[in-house]
Amino acid sequence: MNAALRNAIAATRTRRRLLWLSVVLGAGAVLAAVGLLTTSGYLISRAAQRPEILTLAVAIVGVRFFGISRALLRYAERLVSHDLAFRTLTDLRARFFRRLIPLVPGGLPGLGRGELLGRFVGDVDSLQDLYLRGLAPPLVALLAGLVAVGVAFLILPAAALVLAVALLLGGVAVPLVARAAARSAGRRQAAARAELGAELVEIAAGSAELAVAGRGEDWVERAERSGRRLASLQRRDAFSGGLAAGALTAVTALAVVAVVAVSIPAVGSGALAGTMLAALALLTLASFEAVAPLGAAATSVDACAAAAERIEVVLDREPPLREPSAPRPAPDGPLAFEDVGFAYEPGAPPVLDSVDLVLRPGRAVALIGPSGAGKSTLAELAVRFRDPDRGTVSLGGVPLPRIGGEAVRAAVRLAPQDAYLFTTTLRENVALGRPGAGDEEIRAALEAVGLGPWLDSLPEGLATEVGEAGSRVSGGQRQRIAVARSFLARASFLVFDEPTAHLDPAGAADLQRRIAAFADNGAGVLIITHDRVALDAFDEVLELRGGRVERVGRGLPWIHGSARADDGGDGDRHGDPARRLGHGRPRRQRDVGGGVPADLRPQ
Repeated sequence: MNAALRNAIAATRTRRRLLWLSVVLGAGAVLAAVGLLTTSGYLISRAAQRPEILTLAVAIVGVRFFGISRALLRYAERLVSHDLAFRTLTDLRARFFRRLIPLVPGGLPGLGRGELLGRFVGDVDSLQDLYLRGLAPPLVALLAGLVAVGVAFLILPAAALVLAVALLLGGVAVPLVARAAARSAGRRQAAARAELGAELVEIAAGSAELAVAGRGEDWVERAERSGRRLASLQRRDAFSGGLAAGALTAVTALAVVAVVAVSIPAVGSGALAGTMLAALALLTLASFEAVAPLGAAATSVDACAAAAERIEVVLDREPPLREPSAPRPAPDGPLAFEDVGFAYEPGAPPVLDSVDLVLRPGRAVALIGPSGAGKSTLAELAVRFRDPDRGTVSLGGVPLPRIGGEAVRAAVRLAPQDAYLFTTTLRENVALGRPGAGDEEIRAALEAVGLGPWLDSLPEGLATEVGEAGSRVSGGQRQRIAVARSFLARASFLVFDEPTAHLDPAGAADLQRRIAAFADNGAGVLIITHDRVALDAFDEVLELRGGRVERVGRGLPWIHGSARADDGGDGDRHGDPARRLGHGRPRRQRDVGGGVPADLRPQ
């Protein structure tokens, strides 16, 4: 047994009571079957002698008792064993998901969405065979087999010896042969199933592009080839299962013949009552119900081991970040980058080199730069999806690695470039920013991003379904909904990565002004954008180029603001056109009509 399989079995430790209960119930069901056939054999033989009916009463009651008990015990065993399997699979999925959380920010090289889905669903589901077939059945066979052999020993010791040997042959030798026949196919099934799942996910996700390119049939053929390969492996597995079932049937027949053969001389010598001959034969036949599931279990062991190994490959990955042993709460204060350097691979050219940037509450900063300059990397550093190779990213003067990850991301909220909408209502998608938010707050967030008129036009309002992955809304609406999530979060700092990617120039300018205006409520706002529109709405405009951050438009305070990074956000207003026009702080230029409701302000 490999380490991965042992780890999967260890997941049942918290469910040990259910495991033992299923074993006891399973053994009870098998023994009830043994008792039913044994008592029936005696009853039939004794009734053939036409005794007084009262002498058969005990046997008649026994047949009824064992018949009813068998059905009840088997039903209860099925309930408990499947409950054990499903609960354990839930535990495995939760463990898998918890382990994925710290891995996702750094990415999962070599694992696409389909592959990851295959491991998260298909491989975990495969492990149900481990609990339904791999753990309980051998224990049931051992317990029930010992009791059956003990009963046979009380009737005829020689018959008990024959039965013990036959049960060992059927419960050990036959499953080993079946496992050897299925080993190759069983281990390859998990990979083949995952490959097919990955291709189906790709086809479903890219169906429109495949149809436009006229490549739909090619990809369908690829999926069919993978399906045929998996079916071939499953047929080999089924052949092995059939081989085990046939071999066990042969062993069972031989065992019955052998028990009868050793019992006949005992009947002739008077050592065994003739009415017990049929009872022994039927007891032997019923005893093999205990070992019948072991052949199928053996054929699935290697498939379970392969699935467990594929899961462990993900679970064993080192997380790119480690949580502090004694995390500090997120303090108030600026979000600061000090001499930050970062490269994705050791020895690779740095993406960021000596970056210095300070984002203060109540300030709106725009960061522009060419594609690939490292803007998104800087955003990931801000929420501690990654740690810098050099320098410090701090919040309120405390380096982020000393603050708990959840606390960091509660204080600094990132709206990624590719906003994902879940297949649910508009209300649920926006409330993801702050679960439990009321309808008025959600509506206020949508109005703050310019979706108020659109929301009013929807017959179902906030209960409108957005479709799978937001298929019922436009790309621009998807981006605005993602921004509304961040507005609703009440975080101290909001980081937006290309929020205008799917908007036309007018829409992009409108949304960027609305994002900048949100800083008036006290939140620090950093927008990463390639759209050089509405930059006059920001207190500061920075450009990331060559791994370094530089201010843009020196001498143009209405573009970049005149505040220094260390002046607390007030800055020198000499020459400020907004000041000369009597508007006070420059950010009043970014008024979008009513501003942002007070209930969306940072808490």
